[in-house]
Amino acid sequence: MPENSVRRRKRAPAMSVEDRREAIVAATVPLLLTQGANVTTSQIAQAAGIAEGTVFRAFKDKRELIATCVRSVLAVDGELTVLAEARQVAQLADRLSWAISAVSGYLDRMWKLMGVLRESGYDPDHEHGERKGPPVEMQLISERVADLFKPDAHRLRVAPELAARLLLGLVFTNRMHGEGFGDTTADTDQLVELYLHGVLREER
Repeated sequence: MPENSVRRRKRAPAMSVEDRREAIVAATVPLLLTQGANVTTSQIAQAAGIAEGTVFRAFKDKRELIATCVRSVLAVDGELTVLAEARQVAQLADRLSWAISAVSGYLDRMWKLMGVLRESGYDPDHEHGERKGPPVEMQLISERVADLFKPDAHRLRVAPELAARLLLGLVFTNRMHGEGFGDTTADTDQLVELYLHGVLREER
């Protein structure tokens, strides 16, 4: 058979170490959300579609992998992008709806992971060192939310930075439902209405 008629199978380009790490993290996070730190490297490898040894070639050990996953979940890149896009929305109430939805999703994601990890015996604060002051992620979110108020700064009773902190406080408290806090929460539209106009009905 002539050599030029032989079709050689093309191999896919080898995945870089960083790409491999990101793929393993993407496969591990859903497992952490259900099993916490009890997830095994065998389960992680199966979810990622790789050999178990590949996990240890990408990460020193399971603790390093979990720490990387925690940082991935805590990252606010997606939320910051949403908040930047919200600046283009004309009405303040609509901009705040975008902000509340983004921040609520972030808090739910963060609290769920931290809760499951602690229940499984993994203490994120101990592993990463106790944080002093507000987490940098929430500082970034607060700054971006403050930007949403600036087009309407002339209408505000307080500075945009304080307005942002007060809004975040309301969102934070609204997510704290369940045992000890009650089971009711306000939806996004209700929160915007309560924040901008208070809890009293208009008198007729």
